[in-house]
Amino acid sequence: MNHKITLKIALLVLTGIFASACQTTQTEDILVDPATDGQGQTDGSIAGQDGSTDSSTLDGGSDPNLIPITDDAMSAQEMLDQMDTPLANRIVYFDFDSAKISDESLDLLELHGNFVASNGDVSLRLEGHTDERGSREYNISLGDRRAQSVRRVFLLLGASTDQLDTVSYGEEQAALPGHEEAAWSKNRRVELIYNVN
Repeated sequence: MNHKITLKIALLVLTGIFASACQTTQTEDILVDPATDGQGQTDGSIAGQDGSTDSSTLDGGSDPNLIPITDDAMSAQEMLDQMDTPLANRIVYFDFDSAKISDESLDLLELHGNFVASNGDVSLRLEGHTDERGSREYNISLGDRRAQSVRRVFLLLGASTDQLDTVSYGEEQAALPGHEEAAWSKNRRVELIYNVN
């Protein structure tokens, strides 16, 4: 079964019962293929074009195109400071009047979620935002729903509740000023704000 479909099913099934689930303390190195911009598999394996898994690229394999997301020699802060890695993308965008996470955004959240789960000294503030349409109260609520959607993905990926905080700014902190779709589409977002303790 496709990894994205499996994750979506898990999101739907486990959303209601996750609060009582125990978190795992096992860490996992994730390998990212730069050719896919970090949208490869995150289960510790790398699938080939035909969907097969090549374990020779894991644990010191010789494929120079793969970069580890967790590196014992590099601190979490050093990894976050690198602007040329997939972790540098820290904004999730949403459709109009929606808190549903797109497939593209789910790939990005898998990468960040696994990073957070693998680094206990990392915490994250999830800031929900909306465009200017709708009342102030409605937009605060919608921004919160967006932040909560992202939070649920992180929890399913193994982050602890202590590592995650949510806040909604509604329409108050627009990324782009303007009264057209070009601006609105950039304002419907959740920003991932990291803190390393």
